[in-house]
Amino acid sequence: MRCSWAMGNDLLMAYHDKEWGVPKKEERILFEMLSLEIMQAGLKWEVILKKRAGFKTAFYDFEVKKIAEMTETDVQNLMNNKEIIRNQRKIRAIIRNAQTLLELKKNTEFDFGEYLWNFIGNKQIVNHWEFGEQVPAQTALSQKIAKDMKKLGFAFVGPTIVYSFMQSIGMVDDHLTNCEIKKSRG
Repeated sequence: MRCSWAMGNDLLMAYHDKEWGVPKKEERILFEMLSLEIMQAGLKWEVILKKRAGFKTAFYDFEVKKIAEMTETDVQNLMNNKEIIRNQRKIRAIIRNAQTLLELKKNTEFDFGEYLWNFIGNKQIVNHWEFGEQVPAQTALSQKIAKDMKKLGFAFVGPTIVYSFMQSIGMVDDHLTNCEIKKSRG
């Protein structure tokens, strides 16, 4: 048994089993997951997973410094790249977020992982949902984090995207109670 959203597709099952809900704190991985969540807005996660290799190539394996230095020419090249989602607002948001993240690191003592995990006292939130319909699209906490991120200058980070991001980086474990992954993680 798996969470119902991950059934029937090898990419989704592998992501569900190995990545979703697993705590992550390394900057490059966090930035990758935030960027993928931004790209996923309005689309199915399966589409993003199919294009993940293309995103990694197009965005320098999510090296924040390299993305922050991308130019208008780079944006136009990305708009012609069939290996990714060609949405200019999302592309520009990823570049802006890389620039914002560099500013955050320059102006504070925190790296991205510390910044995010401090919102939850560095301890994963483990929910015990029985049915997929119970899992919220956003929470008061994701609203608070989204508001703070926007204040810092991050783009395309509404509370729903932030909540999905929190799930993807394991700040929140929303595996259903009957999910084998939930049971195996104890």
